[in-house]
Amino acid sequence: MKWTVLGCHSPYPGAGGATSGYLLQISGKNILVDCGSGVLAQLGSIIRPDDLDEVWLSHLHHDHIADFFVLQYAVQTSLRLGWRSHPLPVRTPLVPREWGDRLPYHQAVQIQEIKDGDRREEDGWSVYWCRTDHGVPCYAMVIQSKEGTILFGADAGLATDWNQMTEGPDLFICEGTYLHRDKPVAPMAHHSVREAAEAATRIGAHALMITHWFPGYDPKEIEREAQAFFTGRVWVAQSGLSVEIGDQPPLSK
Repeated sequence: MKWTVLGCHSPYPGAGGATSGYLLQISGKNILVDCGSGVLAQLGSIIRPDDLDEVWLSHLHHDHIADFFVLQYAVQTSLRLGWRSHPLPVRTPLVPREWGDRLPYHQAVQIQEIKDGDRREEDGWSVYWCRTDHGVPCYAMVIQSKEGTILFGADAGLATDWNQMTEGPDLFICEGTYLHRDKPVAPMAHHSVREAAEAATRIGAHALMITHWFPGYDPKEIEREAQAFFTGRVWVAQSGLSVEIGDQPPLSK
């Protein structure tokens, strides 16, 4: 089971980067998790868009779906040229409706709505969708296989109950939208880096990946803040970073 970062910035992509997007490779499938601004170009350095088996969208904020609308064009072109034989399955919330209604595109994509508590079992792996504390319906994903467990936290405020989702994941991908010193006074539906690290400690994660971070920050400062509150392995997500989950502790490439 392999998790590759395509984009990790928020609320906009830094130079050469992208906002939220990841490639999950599991049991021979290529699954795109979120499709933010700049993600499609990053994906093309690993696989062709027509090699995607599925797309999972955590929620319908622009920094998580901006490139989905040009991905639709890529899929339509692949179907027309015979590079694909079937539409691309897309699992996603459909609220807010003004954006959910725009997701279908001719015959290129096949939309399936996800809701809190949905579970899918495949041969050798499963995924479980859990609602997070966010401004619109947003879903974390618990991905399990014989190799281990990945918890992708999507966007989430502090009221999110991580322990209800899973305990002791091999890899916890959690947003650290801002350094703790920059935390807004008013409650926000996001975690600081410190809060992400504290959450990883509470659920007994083996490794933590900080993502969804402001591109003006120094990744080394993000890493230092996370390591001060979490004793396991820490990665700061950057485009191209891959983590493999297997019998040994998670390894990056």
